[in-house]
Amino acid sequence: MSLLIFNIKNLFQVSDQNPKIRKGKEMQVIPSLENAWLYCEDEKIVDFGSMSEIPQEYMKSDNIYDASGRLVLPAFCDSHTHLVYAGSRETEFIDKIKGLSYEEIAKNGGGILNSAKILHDTPENELFRKSAERIKEIMRLGTCSVEIKSGYGLNTADELKMLRVIRRIKHAFPLTVKATFLGAHALPEDYKSNREEYIEKIITEMIPAVKFEELADYIDVFCDHGFFTPEETDKILSAGIQCGLRPKIHANELGLSGGIQIGVKHNALSVDHLEYVEDNEIRSLLGSNTIPTLLPGASFFLGIGYAPARKMIDAGLPLALATDYNPGSSPSGNMSFILSLACIKLRMLPEEALNAVTINSAYAMGVESTEGSITPGKSASFIITRKIPGLEFIPYSFGADLIEHVYCKGQLIR
Repeated sequence: MSLLIFNIKNLFQVSDQNPKIRKGKEMQVIPSLENAWLYCEDEKIVDFGSMSEIPQEYMKSDNIYDASGRLVLPAFCDSHTHLVYAGSRETEFIDKIKGLSYEEIAKNGGGILNSAKILHDTPENELFRKSAERIKEIMRLGTCSVEIKSGYGLNTADELKMLRVIRRIKHAFPLTVKATFLGAHALPEDYKSNREEYIEKIITEMIPAVKFEELADYIDVFCDHGFFTPEETDKILSAGIQCGLRPKIHANELGLSGGIQIGVKHNALSVDHLEYVEDNEIRSLLGSNTIPTLLPGASFFLGIGYAPARKMIDAGLPLALATDYNPGSSPSGNMSFILSLACIKLRMLPEEALNAVTINSAYAMGVESTEGSITPGKSASFIITRKIPGLEFIPYSFGADLIEHVYCKGQLIR
């Protein structure tokens, strides 16, 4: 099936060849075309250009859409989510309103441990059904590439159950999915007095089981105060690397944890959260292949400080943005809202924010060769907006539904 989108007011993130990750001042640039067309066949982008030079044979496409007054941009790449979970945690939302901190809720048996208890009692088919509804939701909101973590199992059987559900999602929906094993998300209640035994279980039992079933692309550790230390993180990541899993790390959400340095040491694909960052950590990231990924939705929901995005970009770093979609600290998969938070709270320009949710976030989940830009040969995954003045109107109109259509791998989602 062929598809032509024509009379596009502005076509954003265009490139004849796969663009590289954008860093520092480069993030202020979004290559675009005015009065443009986009031609796709089946799941792939084939060609694009200005209306003055549209090949006439494209006008005979199976499907033709007149995008007059509308913008077209690559579909969002959400490189950090926990959207496979069994139950919501709105009771903890009330605890937060009453003044309890994230760490206090966790110490009282809430947080990740609460999600683990609910997930343990949920059959795999039911877990898939609930997670599939969230996948449909984020696709309608413009996300066509997503990384999903385990981490609400905290034992071998339940971690594998989560990862199998992620695999089922990958085969059931027309979006790009990457799976991350996060057995080191929290310390289970049964191991509070023997954390070394749980870490050994991750290394000798969980990781080999994940490898045997080929269930994950990456391995992650929550390296932060009250969770896992840099030394423990180092040990777990080393074991994962030996089994072919590239690291991604939760770091510096609750304080200066040392996780960034461990991530750079192990050539982590990304280090995520980073609400706390100092100069030595920025220096560590500069020149590395590890991309900082910011999750402003968690800062918004938890009422904690935001990552110093402006400082990091001005130092020459690339940045990615993701939702952190999860039941406890960021229960939303709305990437348009993340764009707004990036501009309003992180002081990022709209162009910087769009780079951070497309080509840079594609890099942060290892799919930059197929996603994140309007490039021939890449997935036909893109958003058509409603009639709006320009790119900056998207983050400006926070909370508004400005998306008219979403195509994921050539399939019309809405």
